Amino acid sequence: MRARDVMTTKVIRVSPDNSVRQAAKLMLDNHVSGLPVVDDEGHLLGVLSEGDLIRRTELCSTMVASPAELDLPPDERAKAFVRRCSWKVGDAMTTDPVTVDEDASVVRVSRLMQEHGIKRVPVIRNEELIGIVSRADLLQAILAAEQDETLTDDQAIERSIFTRLGENTGLEGLDVTAAVTDGIVHLWGCVESTDLRHAARILAENVRGVRGVVEHFPDPYPE
Repeated sequence: MRARDVMTTKVIRVSPDNSVRQAAKLMLDNHVSGLPVVDDEGHLLGVLSEGDLIRRTELCSTMVASPAELDLPPDERAKAFVRRCSWKVGDAMTTDPVTVDEDASVVRVSRLMQEHGIKRVPVIRNEELIGIVSRADLLQAILAAEQDETLTDDQAIERSIFTRLGENTGLEGLDVTAAVTDGIVHLWGCVESTDLRHAARILAENVRGVRGVVEHFPDPYPE
């Protein structure tokens, strides 16, 4: 699946000239945790998130910089001051946000969210914002995903398992074997760690037609 298949196209957005109070109200009214910031042509300029807003002066009794800011050079301290004190969205937003094009896979979108610790990724076409993929969109994609169309006979299940063993599962190169009888997968091999055993079981369970998995791995800690 691609970003275009799961993205939300009716995106609540704000202008860089809007006030942060307007933006906060939009988030609350629409139950979203972040807003793309666009110019009059629809070009993405940044993203304003809950994380940006909770650093605001309005939430503090003083305008004192955080301990981390005190160690910054003067120019950087000035930028931090503007971000937390200006009333304009354009000053408070996060610039240069992580984006994808509409053909990006949902796997790539998910990885970007994990790598950057973000909850949403704007989707861009010709520099214009056309949608946004949120964590909720990815969850909907998981629910809507069709089951693996692998044939359900035992030999086909075995072939599928052996193919997947080499697909970046951590099991590559290990002596893992599988035999399938009436949809029940029997796993053997020198797989010592609990995590690797768990991965082998999940790999088998995710093949269509599998009715159960039986592990025959040797006890790594025999008495």
